[in-house]
Amino acid sequence: MPITELVCISCPLGCPLRVETDGAGRVIAVTGNTCKRGEDYGRREATTPMRTVTSTVGVTGGTAPVAAVRTRGEVPKNKIFAVMEALRGVIVPAPVELGQVIIPHIAGTDADLIATQRVERREAQEENQFAE
Repeated sequence: MPITELVCISCPLGCPLRVETDGAGRVIAVTGNTCKRGEDYGRREATTPMRTVTSTVGVTGGTAPVAAVRTRGEVPKNKIFAVMEALRGVIVPAPVELGQVIIPHIAGTDADLIATQRVERREAQEENQFAE
């Protein structure tokens, strides 16, 4: 029976977990955890690992050239590269508001890509200054 060794990230303790699965990928046992969260994390990580993806997107007409973004919620680990591909080359116009949805249901997931940074619009006079 396959055994996966993990370090739990559910709390600061960082318990060393051993997750035993059967041949079909079902969890038989989780050991090494000191709390229920560790067991839940081990089961989830062994069967359907999920991640939050963070990155940046370009901004036009803003006080900053990029805005920080992340997925609202987690996406399946095997979709990370699809998420990154979907946001490649994305450029949004300023202003960008905190929590603004940049790409809904990114890469066919249930997670929206949202802005985690506010970028104000550059003043018209300032824009003309750079256009010359």
